[in-house]
Amino acid sequence: MNRVPLLIDTDPGVDDALAILMAHEHADVTALTVAAGNVGLGHTVRNARTLVELLGARTPVFAGCPSPLVRQPNEDAAFVHGADGFGDVGFAEPAHSAEAEHAALALLRLTRERPGELTLVALGPLTNLALAVRLDPTLPERVKRLVIMGGAVTGHGNTGKVPAEFNIGFDPEAAHVVFEAFPMFDLVDWEATVRHAFADDLYERWVASGDRRAAFFEKIFGTARRFNAEHERTGFIAADALAMAVALDPAIVERAETRHVAVELDGRLTRGATVVDWHRRLGGKANARIVLEVDQARFGELIARALGVP
Repeated sequence: MNRVPLLIDTDPGVDDALAILMAHEHADVTALTVAAGNVGLGHTVRNARTLVELLGARTPVFAGCPSPLVRQPNEDAAFVHGADGFGDVGFAEPAHSAEAEHAALALLRLTRERPGELTLVALGPLTNLALAVRLDPTLPERVKRLVIMGGAVTGHGNTGKVPAEFNIGFDPEAAHVVFEAFPMFDLVDWEATVRHAFADDLYERWVASGDRRAAFFEKIFGTARRFNAEHERTGFIAADALAMAVALDPAIVERAETRHVAVELDGRLTRGATVVDWHRRLGGKANARIVLEVDQARFGELIARALGVP
């Protein structure tokens, strides 16, 4: 597998952490651009810096938007990830510092420097990317490929708004801007990540036999794992990791459907829902390749190697 050059927009977050570990193991990571989402921006930026330091990498970290484009979110995901986003373990302040440039400006600059080369992987709310698109509508022309982790394509979301998924629901206006701007993107939704959960005993073997990365992940995953158990989420659900696997190895996708996907902005019960024109009745141009099934064994191999499993 060739090492794909990646640009990662993220809101770390436990599941983001695993995806970022995978990216550094299997790809060339150009930068991490960071938004608020799972927790506040101060925490997400610090968590990105902590990850880069853990890996001994020199990946630049760019702080971005501290809130959604238009409305304040109803909630973050601290109840899943811990108040600091990393399970409230209490890591020391990382020495790796964030860059001064805003994340949206970094997205524009880096794609101008490497037009047509970078795969952009969006693991969190799409605020930074939407702002970048508004500043420069030609941005999509310079991105080789966009992979988004977000949405719930048949309404089985994971937020208080029943049909909505967290990343899209946190900033629906940003998702609307991005979905309208990019002519085609890969969408890895919440429902796909649930279908591709791993057995708990397999996860336990990974963390028992991995290196310092596995030990780190096991520490930060404790809060989320307890939440999943209490809410009947069975198995090890690796949401952002699945999107990262699709970005790293497009051939891992075994089944996908290309459809028009839009974002509901106004519904009293459905704000933030991803609306898929499954039967092509609404006349919109297809803009998303919806990933439905991947090679589970290959997905597991990508995770295991990123955790240092021999």
